[in-house]
Amino acid sequence: MKKLPDSKLNVKLIALDLDDTLLNSNREISDENAEALRECVKRGIYVVLCSGRAEDGILPFVRRLDIAGRREGSFLIAINGCSVFDMHKRLRIYSREVSPDVLLYCDSVAEEAGLRSEVYSSDTVYYREETKWTRLDVDLCHLKGEVVSDYKSFLNGSFPKMLIPGEPELLQKLQKKLKAELGNRAVIFTSKPYFLEILPPDCGKGEAIGFLAGHLGFTLNECMCFGDSMNDENMLRKCGLSVCMQNGLEEMKEVARFVTEKTNDESGVGDFIKKFVL
Repeated sequence: MKKLPDSKLNVKLIALDLDDTLLNSNREISDENAEALRECVKRGIYVVLCSGRAEDGILPFVRRLDIAGRREGSFLIAINGCSVFDMHKRLRIYSREVSPDVLLYCDSVAEEAGLRSEVYSSDTVYYREETKWTRLDVDLCHLKGEVVSDYKSFLNGSFPKMLIPGEPELLQKLQKKLKAELGNRAVIFTSKPYFLEILPPDCGKGEAIGFLAGHLGFTLNECMCFGDSMNDENMLRKCGLSVCMQNGLEEMKEVARFVTEKTNDESGVGDFIKKFVL
């Protein structure tokens, strides 16, 4: 188990995963977490929600924290690092996309396995047909879902992420195949056991945080991040002050510099920040 900090930490930016990290099991931000993060903003620390969700799926949590209008330069990181959005200017300042040939190949492999793929915009999930898996994703992300009649032609457009949902055992085999075939042409991982994600190469939450830190004039060593799962590994490795949740995967606890004393259902984020940042 990683030891806790032995002194107050000097932090300029805090990036926070949502599901199973900042959010409790009811997918809500507790009062303790919200109060701690608002105090961070008052003290000049940037608080950045950093999620696999698209922008519109993150905004309700920004409103819950009530931090977007408290300073010039409020940001969020969406789609696992494919997008950085400046909420003050209402402008996307960083964007990455998967190449159409990769999208088409992944879709064909998914179809051969009897699965259906999806692609994302900032507010909509697009797919060939609605299934129980696409409905699960749409409900989880709080985005619109839309069936596209000529889906294969549609994939020639510009999209930051493809997701293939399905049974975990089947997705593990698919992930192995796609990684072997695509190599460094895409980042491929399971964000949840039933969600296989395909991102642009050299793309992740860590790269997006690094871009934002540089944009604001400081380094990744001055950035704190909180995460729990595989789609957080990238930022847990890159941020100098990385924190894994007590309820996080054991592999992620090994990667992170620190581990919270409390779980996401016990306001572990707020507890850690109050003790070691504030």
